[in-house]
Amino acid sequence: MDATQQEATARARDLQRSWYGEPLGALFRRLIDDLGLNQARLAAVLGLSAPMLSQLMSGQRAKIGNPAVVQRVQALQELSGLVADGSVSAGEATDRMEEIKKSQGGSVLSTTGHSTSSSSAPTVRRVVREIQSLLRSVSGAGDIIEAANTLAATHPELAEFLRVYGAGRTAEAVSHYEGHQS
Repeated sequence: MDATQQEATARARDLQRSWYGEPLGALFRRLIDDLGLNQARLAAVLGLSAPMLSQLMSGQRAKIGNPAVVQRVQALQELSGLVADGSVSAGEATDRMEEIKKSQGGSVLSTTGHSTSSSSAPTVRRVVREIQSLLRSVSGAGDIIEAANTLAATHPELAEFLRVYGAGRTAEAVSHYEGHQS
């Protein structure tokens, strides 16, 4: 890759970060890991061609042009959070991915009849996942833990925040968030 291509890719990833909160490569890899997918299956659920998904992941393309696909990405992010914190089983996630795949946009998860212990839980989970996503797009878990350890003696609350949101599980972060609401 020459310097011009590298600049274009960096620019595309910066645009993705501003539009989607993080580069799409990181977002899609997390969805693949959390939901047990491969790239072809993720592309099918989103309604993208495999080459388009690859171009978005690599930064060759910056933007998802279809609003329904963007909404499917958001629905998969929410589903990923529910799987990560144990609220949804793998089998249930597979069924929900089929619903997401068939959707024309809009909120799929809210129509599935999933009940939560608190009416605000999906909103809290979404906020927590966005915080986690932002921290993890900046640095890896090991570096975040190292930074937390450095801050622990002088700023223990900030160190705890970094550990919980930067390297912890979603359920732990949701508990932390709910415990700090006034």
